Amino acid sequence: MNIQNQSSTSVPEAGTMMGASQSSPSSRPLLVDEEQRTAAAATATNKGPKKLALIPLVFLIYFEVAGGPYGEEAAVGSAGPLFAILGFLIFPFIWSIPEALVTAELATTFPGNGGFVIWANKAFGPFWGSLMGSWKLLSGVINLASYPVLCIDYLKLVFPIFASGVPRNLAILFSTILMSFLNYTGLAIVGYTAVCLGIVSLSPFIVLCFASIPKIHPKRWVSLGQEGVKRDWKLFFNTLFWNLNFWDNASTLAGEVDQPQKTFPRALFSAGILTCLSYLIPLLAATGATPLDQVKWVDGYFADLAAMIAGKWLKYWIEIGAVLSVIGLYEAQLSSCAYQILGMANIGVFPKFFGSRAKWFNTPWIGILLSTTIVLAVSYMNFTDIIASVNFLYSLGMLLEFASFLWLRRKMPKIKRPYKVPLPLPALIIMCLVPSGFLIYVMAVANKIVYLVSVLLTVLGIVWYFLMKLCRSKKWFEFEISVDKDENEDEYS
Repeated sequence: MNIQNQSSTSVPEAGTMMGASQSSPSSRPLLVDEEQRTAAAATATNKGPKKLALIPLVFLIYFEVAGGPYGEEAAVGSAGPLFAILGFLIFPFIWSIPEALVTAELATTFPGNGGFVIWANKAFGPFWGSLMGSWKLLSGVINLASYPVLCIDYLKLVFPIFASGVPRNLAILFSTILMSFLNYTGLAIVGYTAVCLGIVSLSPFIVLCFASIPKIHPKRWVSLGQEGVKRDWKLFFNTLFWNLNFWDNASTLAGEVDQPQKTFPRALFSAGILTCLSYLIPLLAATGATPLDQVKWVDGYFADLAAMIAGKWLKYWIEIGAVLSVIGLYEAQLSSCAYQILGMANIGVFPKFFGSRAKWFNTPWIGILLSTTIVLAVSYMNFTDIIASVNFLYSLGMLLEFASFLWLRRKMPKIKRPYKVPLPLPALIIMCLVPSGFLIYVMAVANKIVYLVSVLLTVLGIVWYFLMKLCRSKKWFEFEISVDKDENEDEYS
């Protein structure tokens, strides 16, 4: 997942990360200088007049992570109503909240369009920052490819012509291009579009919940599933993980946010509440109001449930809402990927021209174009394979992100943190160990194809780092700064 933060991204913060002087004998002047340059990075990141306010950021984070109940049906189909309800009730506490807390602290401490790339760079140096950027960018763009597929899966319920063949492939192609163009028009427009899309896409589920009340039988909630239907735990946990991750992606937009030190924690908290309620309440309504037919609980089944509960008019409304939700998901994730590429260019991971902004809209058009191209290349994969590949790469990135968070607490204990998780280091280690255990499980249950793809993409990321290092030494491309050496490495030791 939004988010997609780690969708991490900004120019001056490169200086924040790597350019501090070591000439001063006093650690306090170094600390003040670091804080001044961090503030300057956030200020200079976006030269345009419009920045994201709280409400648009809330909905962008919401779409980075969730976008509504669409896509959670597989949790019921793979493990039954009880486990699905428990999963969406408990999983946010062991996964989403720790991830959101880490994001809130690091995004406000290092506010810029580099997000998690900056965090790993500050903690462990440019190699790990580059590798983090590779993992997160690839997981982000692969995740993007699932949204046009999901959109067409809903459309084919109304227009069967999109079920297969050339019409389906053309629908995926043109929907991807059109949604990418909307992102090109500006982040402020995308933010307020996300607000509208969020309200409209959730509205049919509000109606569904009220219509379900007279038909609910609470005993249906404790069903362990139908006899003869084998539980698919791998699909169950992948579905939970896919629907509740990417909280850190919005960190790549930090340089575009108005007063990120204050706005980010509030936005994450608000988006967290909205996300949990939007998953859990419709799930309780649908499973409680209809008899269980477990094999039918696949992506898109909420529309059929709506017809059973209230009539076909609500089915069509949910299908329209699904399409709108997918647009919101795509726009939020693409924004994170594009601004991550911008931020990686600003700290020297990519050549400088990757950070180019459009003259009319001040958007990172190279980042948008590159992300869209990769999306089109992988959008014809199987949807389950897309989710599994995203989860594996994202798990690698999150393990490095948790390690960066803990190491920065130890390495830079005195740096100003506008928001600080109110726990000592030993408690923070425990907080990160629990979701880390789940990350390892998600990686362990992946199939051989996912392992192979992940290894190849990791090798590609390593090759990219050394290729960029060679390009800098040979001066084949212009880079914003050099990331070969982190001069701040021992500043706060």
